[in-house]
Amino acid sequence: MSTPNDPQNPYGSPQEPGSSGEQPPQAPQYGSPQPPQYGAPQYGGSQYGPPPSASPYPAGGYQQPAGPPPNNYLVWAILSTVLCCLPLGIASIVFSTQVNSKWQMGDVAGAQASADKAKKFAIWSAIAGVVVGGIYLALVFAGVLSQSSTTGY
Repeated sequence: MSTPNDPQNPYGSPQEPGSSGEQPPQAPQYGSPQPPQYGAPQYGGSQYGPPPSASPYPAGGYQQPAGPPPNNYLVWAILSTVLCCLPLGIASIVFSTQVNSKWQMGDVAGAQASADKAKKFAIWSAIAGVVVGGIYLALVFAGVLSQSSTTGY
């Protein structure tokens, strides 16, 4: 038999099932006793939150900063990709296309950072193109890459 403080019998007194006496406590009921209503939400009640017109964002979308956006260096990125170094030029194009979208979303620091990265990658691409071109020309003039042979028939 169990005692009133027995962990196997959390309801206090030992009783047989079906006998009269104390009933076990029932779980508390939270919320409304009505079943949930499915379909379109009913705005205006505290259960669903504020109406859709009370948006925390401005009516026009994102707040655009005043003034023109920073230079995106897209022309330099394309030229350095085509004429100089393809991998660095592609990175420059990616960062230059991010400038205007970040500016329109109001991310001034992000737009400026993307513009700076686009400029750096375009410069690195141009430098890599000049260095590789210079090495190629030096090897051509040195005769290493020439196809002429000194053997005769």
